[in-house]
Amino acid sequence: MKVQILGTGCSRCKILAANAEKAVQELGLDAEIEKVTGIQDIMKFQILMTPGLAIDGKVRSAGRIPSPGEIKTMLLETEAAQ
Repeated sequence: MKVQILGTGCSRCKILAANAEKAVQELGLDAEIEKVTGIQDIMKFQILMTPGLAIDGKVRSAGRIPSPGEIKTMLLETEAAQ
């Protein structure tokens, strides 16, 4: 599983990254967390606001900071769909 944090590295992006790391750890998942910071790379996801969160290439959140609990739900939904 790949979790991508979409953002240029602002404080909101760092909070989202920390929440994602916490969610992955709490679930004990083997997931790669990648920070996508290049504007051109972020634009490929077609989000209008950062920070964004993508799981396995699918955007799950944009323009807000989901809590670790919300991210855990997203991760479990993605895992169940595989």
